[in-house]
Amino acid sequence: MTMTNLAQYPFEPNFLDIRGHRLAYLDEGEGLPLVMVHGNPSWSYLYRNLVTQLRDRYRCIVPDHIGCGFSDKPQHYPYRLENHIQNLEFLLDHLEVKRCVLLVHDWGGAIGMGWAGRYPERVAGCVVMNTAAFPSPHIPLRIDICRWPFLGEFLVRGLNGFAGSAIFMAVKKRMPLAVARSFLAPYNNWHNRIAVHRFVKDIPMHPSHPSWPTLIAIEKNLSQLSSHPMLLCWGGGDFCFHDWFFEQWQARFPQAEPHYFQDAGHYLLEDAFEQIAPRIEDFLTGLPLPRREI
Repeated sequence: MTMTNLAQYPFEPNFLDIRGHRLAYLDEGEGLPLVMVHGNPSWSYLYRNLVTQLRDRYRCIVPDHIGCGFSDKPQHYPYRLENHIQNLEFLLDHLEVKRCVLLVHDWGGAIGMGWAGRYPERVAGCVVMNTAAFPSPHIPLRIDICRWPFLGEFLVRGLNGFAGSAIFMAVKKRMPLAVARSFLAPYNNWHNRIAVHRFVKDIPMHPSHPSWPTLIAIEKNLSQLSSHPMLLCWGGGDFCFHDWFFEQWQARFPQAEPHYFQDAGHYLLEDAFEQIAPRIEDFLTGLPLPRREI
């Protein structure tokens, strides 16, 4: 994957070695750090327009999880929720991020909130978009099939049935071809789709799953963030993170400022960026930060 074939992504990634694997990340601009955490099957590309719009006033830090984007894609790696949280912690400690605003989407919710619940004093606020950080009884059949033995791996890694379908299923508006190709660029063969498949398999749906204790701990630690400013931006056309999840966030964080975008899908920053970006900017401007952080 080269920089020249990516639409709307005028950034040069940085790299950090974490236990022998390179983690790629963007570090653009100066000011209050905004840590943007993506999910599956996206990568830092999801946040490209936010970074472009905000980097003149904020420091935008956007990691690619191991196995995603420009990061290494090791074939023998745990790819567990706990590993991703630890990688985020390692990165933010390396970058000496003392306090930041967290923006999370999809798997980024569990990963980002996993870190935030352990370090609530380092969180100035949260922007939560179509995600979860707690157990759910719901999993769509089209995702569950991708977890089945043998068939799931063939569909996800062989036929690109997860990342490839997301460019249609995760949006309500048709993606421009160049944008769709850029979303898929890191996942162009069996080898490079390892994390796409392993993320799906790592969804903990029952207590016997290896990542279940981690998710339960994340849920418990959400109380550490109960008084933090939060902006909820939700795409109402999401077949996976549907209204039940939106209602869960509102119930757990009644202080949150909710915004619901009926005509946006899972990739709501693709469908409704022009409506969402001003709300994020207003939220950031209104944060009660000490003067030294403004």
